[in-house]
Amino acid sequence: MASYSKGLEGVVAAETKMSFIDGEKGVLEYVGIPIGELATHSTFEETVFLLWNGRLPKRGELGDFSSKIRSLYDPPAEIEQMIARLPKEAQPMHAIRTLISALGMFDAKPNLTDLPSVREKATRLLACTPTILAYFHRHRQGKPLVRPDANLPLAENFLYMLNGTRPTPTMAKALDVCLVLHTDHGLNNSTFSARVVISTLSDIYSAITAATGSLRGPLHGGANEGVMVMLNEIPSVAAAEAYVLDKLARKDKIMGFGHRVYKSYDPRATHLKVLAKQLADDTGNSALYEKSAAIEKTMANAVAAKGIYPNVDFYSATTYHCIGLPLDLFTPMFVVGRIGGWSAHILEQLADNRLYRPDVDYKGPHAVAYTPIEQRS
Repeated sequence: MASYSKGLEGVVAAETKMSFIDGEKGVLEYVGIPIGELATHSTFEETVFLLWNGRLPKRGELGDFSSKIRSLYDPPAEIEQMIARLPKEAQPMHAIRTLISALGMFDAKPNLTDLPSVREKATRLLACTPTILAYFHRHRQGKPLVRPDANLPLAENFLYMLNGTRPTPTMAKALDVCLVLHTDHGLNNSTFSARVVISTLSDIYSAITAATGSLRGPLHGGANEGVMVMLNEIPSVAAAEAYVLDKLARKDKIMGFGHRVYKSYDPRATHLKVLAKQLADDTGNSALYEKSAAIEKTMANAVAAKGIYPNVDFYSATTYHCIGLPLDLFTPMFVVGRIGGWSAHILEQLADNRLYRPDVDYKGPHAVAYTPIEQRS
């Protein structure tokens, strides 16, 4: 029996050529390119191409890939009809998980696992998931649906469908950067879930559905919603320090801090911190950013020596709020970005597949006699 590691911490369960993480130094690279370079110079579509192909695209290749994505913005008509019947009080993460799963029913050949077929299905999922999310949000508001605009890139088109008006260039760029930063992150819980499911030679819809369910949890993608709840609980910048110290004294978790991998500053948080400040200044949310900064300062004095720093969720909450996203769409936006990374891992898994089947260390009794029901007390 191999040694047991709770939560599989430190266990290497896959090989990848996509994202590299050095948690001690705060390094994240996609196919060798530092995440800050991509967040500054790239786009979400280009980043997905990089992960799916192991290299940056040439100009014509990027144009073709972007055009392909835009041609697939519209989901099947049956999905739109299904959205119209969903309860308006449904939580968006439950809605998007269910609708991603439902997409498999409107694929004539959903179970194909050859790489060209899976890539085609992944492109469709990448393209139409933002539309599905925007449609559900409009439905629950009782507003008419806004059809996708194939002239717009994915992030800008999503905000247009969500609000019915074109976003400012700053907001569109900010969301695009968030999607880049969220695209991939090693063998995190949801990515592992996707690889485990596809390793059975199941279908991509099942794998992405499983990953979405994993991401919903507050210890994974749902943490960014928790950060915003915390910020709303703090009445002012001046109250932030006492709030944090009180929670630390009670050994409560401060949402948006600490990471299983990073023992230094999360490089995604580094970029989001700058972005959040710019957006807060532009949108009249400076007080919200200052609360975030006050929380970070207090945490730095209290626990930074223990390797607890802001993670990607901490400043993404402020960023999403300044873009104008409702709180319960924060985690679904994580899904939109992460579908690119999940699909890349699914393709990588299928290229050299072996079924995931770990062992378990049994700790229960042995040779227990069966007691007839009439003799049980």
